[in-house]
Amino acid sequence: MIEVKKVVVVYAESTPNPSALKFVANRFLLDEGSVEYLSVEEAKNCPLAAQLFAFDGVASVFIASNFITITKKPSYDWQDLMPLFREFIKVFLETGEPIFTGPMWQKADEKIEKTVTTEKIESKIVEMLDEYIKPAVEGDGGAIHFKSFEDGKVTLVLKGACSGCPSSLVTLKGGIERLLKQFIPEVQEVVAEEQ
Repeated sequence: MIEVKKVVVVYAESTPNPSALKFVANRFLLDEGSVEYLSVEEAKNCPLAAQLFAFDGVASVFIASNFITITKKPSYDWQDLMPLFREFIKVFLETGEPIFTGPMWQKADEKIEKTVTTEKIESKIVEMLDEYIKPAVEGDGGAIHFKSFEDGKVTLVLKGACSGCPSSLVTLKGGIERLLKQFIPEVQEVVAEEQ
């Protein structure tokens, strides 16, 4: 029997953050959730991210279902970096090497991946984020995670292209805060936790 090797396609998409590009693959990279690495030391359970940090100019690597968002350092230009990263990711995926090593629990940051809560208001906030906000944010190469709800204030964590994006404050206040206030009267403010 002839073994057919699946062709890996990787293409780059711009994000609202000029420092971040989203590299989309025609295969799944992880089953659920997302993970962000801010240094090569953090990427010890992810050979793909660790090898991306070997390139000059990489500030962070964010991995979600079928895409990788790379944030570059300010002194580098996407014209030079984009073709290198696209080809590297394609070749890495074609080798079939594991993207992650070690236990699955290492992938998610348990401090902020809070999807099940006992509080009714928190559950409603998480439900609204999952249904209305997360798909749009992932489309822009990022992720948003619920962290807490205290005294009317919702604290979120922004990752990937959203972290450090100039338009994230507009999205946070003009979009997310407005939506949550409209449907959940207890919400008075939405803020992002600084990373």
